[in-house]
Amino acid sequence: MSSAWQSVLSVHQRIVDNGDKRTDPWLLVYSPIPVSLIFLVYLCVVWAGPRLMKNREPVDLKVVLIVYNFAMVGLSAYMFHEFLVSSWLSNYSYLCQPVDYSTSPLAMRMARVCWWFFFSKVIELSDTLFFILRKKNSQLTFLHVYHHGTMIFNWWAGVKYVAGGQSFFIGLVNTFVHIVMYSYYGLAAIGPHMQKYLWWKRYLTSLQLLQFFMFLLHTGYNLFTECDFPDAMNVVVFGYCVTLIILFSNFYYQSYLTKKKQK
Repeated sequence: MSSAWQSVLSVHQRIVDNGDKRTDPWLLVYSPIPVSLIFLVYLCVVWAGPRLMKNREPVDLKVVLIVYNFAMVGLSAYMFHEFLVSSWLSNYSYLCQPVDYSTSPLAMRMARVCWWFFFSKVIELSDTLFFILRKKNSQLTFLHVYHHGTMIFNWWAGVKYVAGGQSFFIGLVNTFVHIVMYSYYGLAAIGPHMQKYLWWKRYLTSLQLLQFFMFLLHTGYNLFTECDFPDAMNVVVFGYCVTLIILFSNFYYQSYLTKKKQK
């Protein structure tokens, strides 16, 4: 066996050995290999999908989209409730909250909703597939693919190592945003006659940007204070939020400000 391969196996072993033993048995958590394969399949779909659909008619997914989007509203509402209630009952701090690695009912309840949040990011890869099948290739932007593709890794790491603690704040805020976001998508899927009720799309983008600024402040605060939560995770989240703020700000500028000037 080559030394390079041995090094890869050694790194993999350290990754799987140092995780949260409570969440290791759960689907897709123990090893990074399954989520990495999902990511590779996702990239293949993004690359090959538009090419396979090029000479085909768009697929009518109206019913599928209505059911999917409102199901995601329901899932997001459930996760928001679990993040809120679990943190409230556990007297979580919004400034500094270490992870409770015990197997107490509340600690496990928080860990489970963190897993559901991670798994919801896997489900949300379907958004891309729906764009491709409907030949909405203009929606397959770098922002879209980058955000969807990387979130599964971020939250795999979250569930693998820090299922709770400071992580709850991201889940709490993001699930609220997704309740609003998937409500918008669900209403839009009903038909063009709903557009007159969807004037608030611009404010949805503003809400998405606001959440990233909140995460930036939240993790930034913890980087400069004494808090028993891994700084490495805060650094990753901080850097990731910077990239999303840049990309979403550009999207906002191109979608609303530039078009307004052109009009």
